[in-house]
Amino acid sequence: MKIIHTLLLGFAMTTIVTRATPTSAGNIGRPVRILSLSFKGESLDVISKIIEREATQGVDLIVLPETWRGQNNKSMEPLDGPTTKAMSVLAKKYNTYIVSPIDQEDTGQRMNSAVLLDRRGRVVFVYHKVFPYWSEFNLKPKVNVGQAAPVYKADFGRIGIATCFDVNFPEVWRSLADQGAELVLWPSAYSAGTTLQAHALNNHYYIVTATGTRDSQVYDITGERILDQTSKGVNVAHVTLDLDRGIYHENFNLAKRDKLLKEHRGEVEVEKALPREQWFVLRAVRPGVSARALAHQYGLEELRDYVDRSRRDIDAMRGWSFAEKVDERGQP
Repeated sequence: MKIIHTLLLGFAMTTIVTRATPTSAGNIGRPVRILSLSFKGESLDVISKIIEREATQGVDLIVLPETWRGQNNKSMEPLDGPTTKAMSVLAKKYNTYIVSPIDQEDTGQRMNSAVLLDRRGRVVFVYHKVFPYWSEFNLKPKVNVGQAAPVYKADFGRIGIATCFDVNFPEVWRSLADQGAELVLWPSAYSAGTTLQAHALNNHYYIVTATGTRDSQVYDITGERILDQTSKGVNVAHVTLDLDRGIYHENFNLAKRDKLLKEHRGEVEVEKALPREQWFVLRAVRPGVSARALAHQYGLEELRDYVDRSRRDIDAMRGWSFAEKVDERGQP
């Protein structure tokens, strides 16, 4: 099947048909419909009207750029301030999650926060940027540093958030993977490009961006960039991702995979093979079937789990943790 991204390029509607993707109509797999809005300097009223228009197509998650209402001496607002209140109304009206970053004021302190609203318009999760950019420490009051990068379990899957300068620090992205993130949202002031591709490739989750540079990118669990869209105006990008797709190493999995495919012909297929990496991707092709659940039932180990288990077991055999003992020169 092919997925259609409906784009708004500077408020002119265009339809583009992209390459074949794992998502299709109906309830095949575990689809999540995402709307990414990328822009800079637009008012709350303008963005609210765009959300009103675009959400009528049906959406499960809307992502907005980093501190999109500004980050200066006058932009701070409390968690229950005007931005969150306006987005709460829209989330409830259109039965969607919304990630709305704000310049948050909390008892006189400043946080660079990404606020997640659920389908009922409730604040269910707030991520505070772990690695603020240098200029954020020059603000008055200066920005506070977030302490952790948790993962939230939404009704469609496990999502994490990283913000802008966080892209330069692999430990943030590894932490999200360790917590089982299936989709990471990256609100930002800039685009980052292939830096994000490295995180998707190494951690095997989807990454979706919303930026102040008016571009939206989506990276697959294989690391492939499957959407790259820019605009001179407000960039509006729709994408549907199947969170039921799983990626596996050929090691110890091939006989189990072949048995699964034989016994569930017409229900699950190898959607993509990467022979040089010795990886493959499984997806469901029949409504009501979970490829990942069946793979687990047949004993297949997902790639991320395989690497983690290998690290733990090899560290146990050597009697110490390589990651903890290696010093700055790379010597144990």
